[in-house]
Amino acid sequence: MSRPGAPSRRLAGCAALTATVLALAGCGSHDSSADNAGKPELKITGAYMPAPVMDTMAAGFFTVTNSGGADTLTSVTSDLASDITLHSTKGGAMEEQKSFAVPADGSLDFASGGNHVMFEKLTHKPLEGEKVSVTLHFTKAGAVKVSMPVKSATYNPKTGH
Repeated sequence: MSRPGAPSRRLAGCAALTATVLALAGCGSHDSSADNAGKPELKITGAYMPAPVMDTMAAGFFTVTNSGGADTLTSVTSDLASDITLHSTKGGAMEEQKSFAVPADGSLDFASGGNHVMFEKLTHKPLEGEKVSVTLHFTKAGAVKVSMPVKSATYNPKTGH
């Protein structure tokens, strides 16, 4: 025997249950393109260090290409130096930076006369032909190891000399 109003309560309960199941199913769906949109896809190219003219400091250059979501370069470490800092150069003035943004689907250049890495308090003076092991630290992508060849002091990546 059915009580008055019971079918409408059951119908309302079924509708609520269906809405909850659909909402949970939507939460559980996995759209990999949405996941990848926020994840950085970094590639480091063109890394080099001009052979330092001084025993105490050197500079490093490279390009970070990102085919994913935005990230931030926060620091650089290496066994070559105890003090490594990030610098920008604007209007001929060098300024230390705490970090550099790596834009989504963009690039970040470290090039002579512009952004660069300064290696100070060198453990040894790297010579042309050596390779310096460097680790770039990013907020999202984590640590990325790079082998930085030491080129001539006057090396120009555009000409290869």
